[in-house]
Amino acid sequence: MASKLDQLKAVTVVVADTGDIETVRRLRPQDCTTNPTLLLKAVKSGDYAGIVDEALGWGKSLSGERDQIVPRIADRLAVSFGAELARIVPGRVSTEVDADLSFDTQATVAKARALIADYAARGIGRERILIKIAATWEGIRAAEILQREGIDTNLTLLFSLAQAAACADAGVFLISPFVGRILDWHVKNGGGPYTGETDPGVFSVRTIYAYYKRHGISTVVMGASFRNAGEIEALAGCDRLTISPALIDELAASEGELPRRLLPDDITDAPERLSLDEAAFRFAFNEDAMATEKLAEGIRAFVADLRSLRALINDRLG
Repeated sequence: MASKLDQLKAVTVVVADTGDIETVRRLRPQDCTTNPTLLLKAVKSGDYAGIVDEALGWGKSLSGERDQIVPRIADRLAVSFGAELARIVPGRVSTEVDADLSFDTQATVAKARALIADYAARGIGRERILIKIAATWEGIRAAEILQREGIDTNLTLLFSLAQAAACADAGVFLISPFVGRILDWHVKNGGGPYTGETDPGVFSVRTIYAYYKRHGISTVVMGASFRNAGEIEALAGCDRLTISPALIDELAASEGELPRRLLPDDITDAPERLSLDEAAFRFAFNEDAMATEKLAEGIRAFVADLRSLRALINDRLG
């Protein structure tokens, strides 16, 4: 019998949730995603000194204040890693806009355009890249602008149907609803024990998937942030799943039947179509304590890692 990973790949596009180049080369996924946390780990590992040294050397050639140069070096590093990954995977690479811009629409748009221009300068077209943006109201508005310009986006830190509905209305290319972090919140607040079938994170993604398919929404649903293989198996059939290398390896080593759980033509229960202006979105989101807390927590964590990356760059500039 085929491994569970091979069975999953037959019904879902598997994406590697890592910025480690050698791991992506080993796993050969269709797509891969990165974020500030993964990028920081890759730089700290020391395995990619050549990429880091090139970015630092480039930065030293720039004129201006150090506090302006350091963020530019961080951007160059992100694109350098992304360019290497794009040479390995046949599909898309997601590159994240700075999390400290999560509530600034115009700054997010400007940063995304700059990242795409840097990729283009390296011969990598925008059709190979997804710009990752936190699914705040301001981030969703930025994605709407970028999508009109032909720059595809990946809206991350997504925990609620309100976010998913607003992303759909904005014409976002792909959303990344988080599974494990939703589970974390419910466990912390006394819920459980949970199985793959009762996992609240799994239920959230299934609801969003059903909403999109019922209403003919083309935005791709890519489940993310998994805590165990059971969550992944419970979402077999989702458009895409971005999975850590450790869980990819676990699925590759596992045998047994892995049935498809999500089918686009087999939707029996889905929410009615929502129409959310800014006030309605903010109220609906505020009503969801889990989503409100996890979005804020996620942005803070990404900002912390971004600051750590910039501090590391600043130190190495000498």
